[in-house]
Amino acid sequence: MTQAPKPRKKPVKRRPPGLNKEQAEEIFARLAEDRPEPETELNYSNPYTLVVAVALSAQATDVGVNKATDKLFKVADTPEKMLALGEEGVREHIKTIGLFRNKAKNVIALSKMILEEFNGDVPQTRDELIRLPGVGRKTANVVLNEAFGQHTIAVDTHIFRVSNRTRLAPGKTPDEVEERLERITPPHYLKGAHHWLILHGRYVCKARKPECWRCAIADICKFKDKTPAP
Repeated sequence: MTQAPKPRKKPVKRRPPGLNKEQAEEIFARLAEDRPEPETELNYSNPYTLVVAVALSAQATDVGVNKATDKLFKVADTPEKMLALGEEGVREHIKTIGLFRNKAKNVIALSKMILEEFNGDVPQTRDELIRLPGVGRKTANVVLNEAFGQHTIAVDTHIFRVSNRTRLAPGKTPDEVEERLERITPPHYLKGAHHWLILHGRYVCKARKPECWRCAIADICKFKDKTPAP
């Protein structure tokens, strides 16, 4: 009895290789020249208000969060004051932000944990930060970088897009992109890398129509369907 032929295995699709370290060096050099002192566009006054602001920014714009926190932080810029305001009070201040009910609950819960488990101080390690309600790896990385000067890269939608489009650090998941960025980014650019990439993605390498004609790294970028000048 003849055996049926074995089905052919589908060829494994290999992702195109990323940029090399020399190209990465040039990319960050140009982005640094364009924005010498990059920083978050979220308004905050201390590590605690930064944690709250970044937690509120999930599925919301920085502009929208800043409008809400402008009044919120005037009355509650510490865990103690936030708990005194209460969940209902927090909701009233942030009701213009998406998912505000759940976010208000998380803000109160994380404020309570900071007081009870960290003596009122925002923790300075990723493992401790991600224990806070509403704080994931991305939020923790933002806080570690912005508030404590650690060389972390928080991969949001902008950084994920820029990293894959340019081939600077291609990856299928945010964690994969983060790992590759940490490997290929020159040490002297690690502190600002997060901000340069997110701002570049927000204002130049936009999701629907990247403005390639005014991009400082267009000649290095491996994106094939570059947008022509208008």
